[in-house]
Amino acid sequence: MEIFPVLRLCDAPLFIYIRVCVFVIGNEAAGTELLHIHYAAAARLRLQVTCNCFSISNGELQDVGVGLYPSMSLLNHDCRPNCVVVFLGRRLQLRAVRHIQPNEELTISYTEVLAPRVERRAQLQQQYHFLCQCQRCSREDTDCDLLAGDETVWMILREKLPQLEKLQAENQWEELLKESESLVSTHAGAVPDSNVYLLRLLDLAMDACISLDQYENALGFGNRTLGPYQLHYPDPHPSRAVELLRVGKLQHYLGKLEDAQSNFRQAYDVMKVTHGTDHPLINEVRRKLEECQAELRRVQSS
Repeated sequence: MEIFPVLRLCDAPLFIYIRVCVFVIGNEAAGTELLHIHYAAAARLRLQVTCNCFSISNGELQDVGVGLYPSMSLLNHDCRPNCVVVFLGRRLQLRAVRHIQPNEELTISYTEVLAPRVERRAQLQQQYHFLCQCQRCSREDTDCDLLAGDETVWMILREKLPQLEKLQAENQWEELLKESESLVSTHAGAVPDSNVYLLRLLDLAMDACISLDQYENALGFGNRTLGPYQLHYPDPHPSRAVELLRVGKLQHYLGKLEDAQSNFRQAYDVMKVTHGTDHPLINEVRRKLEECQAELRRVQSS
C-alpha cells in the first residue's frame, strides 16, 4: 500500500507523529492500519485546534502564543461584535463593548475587523469554513470608507503591503521607512487616510520611525491614524485604545503635554470598557495621564 505520498500532504509535526507510530509497531500491515487511525485522529484534532484556538496577545496586541479556551470557543462570529477578547497573561477575559439586550447573543470577531468585506470573508471561509452573512457583510456600502479614494492607487498600496510587512518582521527599519515614505508621498493625495491600505502604511511608517528614534516623524504619521481609527472602530476596541496610547506617548516625550493628556484620557475611557479598571495596561495609561497632568501643573504654575 502506498502511504507516504499521503504523508507528504501533512504539515511537519503531524508527519513526525505518524512516522513514529509506524516505527514503533515495526510491522508493515499493523503499522499501516495504525497510521490511518492516528492520521484521522490527528487531522481531526488539527482542524479542531485551528477552528477553536485563540491567539494570545500582550498589552500591545502582539501575538505571543495560542491557547484553547473551550467555553469561549462557543461564541459565534460577527464583524461588528458586541464583545471583545483581551488577555491578562494566559487568562482570557470577555468584555462587552456596548449595551447588550436581554436574550441578545454574545459575539466576537474571529478576524480583523479593520479589513474590507472581501478580505474578512475570505479569511473566515479559509480558516473557519463559513461565508459570513452578518449585517455588516450584507451591506453593499460597508466598505465605502475603508476603500475610499482612487481604486488603482489603493490597489498598488495593497500589493506593496506584504513586502513592507516582511521588512517589519525582519526589523529592516531603514528600508521600511524609505519604502513607506515614498509610497505615502507619491500616492497619499489620491486616497484619504481612512483608506485601510494607506492606514496600514501609516502604521508601518510610524513603527519604523519609532525604531529609528525619529519621534517627530513618528508622531506625524501617528496623528494621521487617529481620525481613521475613530471612524473604523465605532464601538470601544483595544486596537483604538493602543493606538491612542502610542500616539500619546510620542506627544508626551516631545513635550506636547495637552495633546498627550487628551489622548491618554481617550485611551483610558476606551480601556475602561475593553480591559476593565484592573488590567495592567490601563494602569500604565493611568500613570502616564497622572505624569502628564503633573507636568502641566508645573508648567502652568511657573
